[in-house]
Amino acid sequence: MNTIKSPVFLQQDDLMIRSFCDDDAAEFVAAVHESASSLERWMPWYYPGYSEKDALEWFTYCDSSRENGSEYSFGIFSADGQEFIGGTGLNDIHRRHRSSANLGYWVRHTRQRQGVATRAIQMMSQFGFQELNLLRIEIVAIDSNTASNLAARKSGAHFEGFARNKLIMHGVPHTAAVYSLIPADITGS
Repeated sequence: MNTIKSPVFLQQDDLMIRSFCDDDAAEFVAAVHESASSLERWMPWYYPGYSEKDALEWFTYCDSSRENGSEYSFGIFSADGQEFIGGTGLNDIHRRHRSSANLGYWVRHTRQRQGVATRAIQMMSQFGFQELNLLRIEIVAIDSNTASNLAARKSGAHFEGFARNKLIMHGVPHTAAVYSLIPADITGS
């Protein structure tokens, strides 16, 4: 499996997926607070006091994880790389057989319902297959998270079924929908 050591820039139409820089912290925090109502329900890392210090620690974690090849998390930005729109990443990478990675995403409140998550899924899947040589990417979403499930379906991911007690949120186990993408889903071959 490849390890990507330099910052990553993926571009498609009006979206850019790139590594975070320290200058992104204030807007990242603003997006977190703007999106509190959805983040608190679906993202275990969210808490009401999320600060620039938290954001900078996350950016450092993203850089070091990318450096050691354990995780690839990025920001979703406007095409010029300035407006922070959300986050996406590949994690829980199974290296032994390159069998799979988990793909996650979130979109700030003011940019939801604009197809951003769907396009981020497609861009990150292509990155995972082409740059990391993955054979399978999974999207696992709590079954009641309508927006995440819809984005997975719209991206072309295949619904494989429900997994009981698959995700824990706020100490409570939840049934999750499991979706998959394989290279042929992106390349068509």
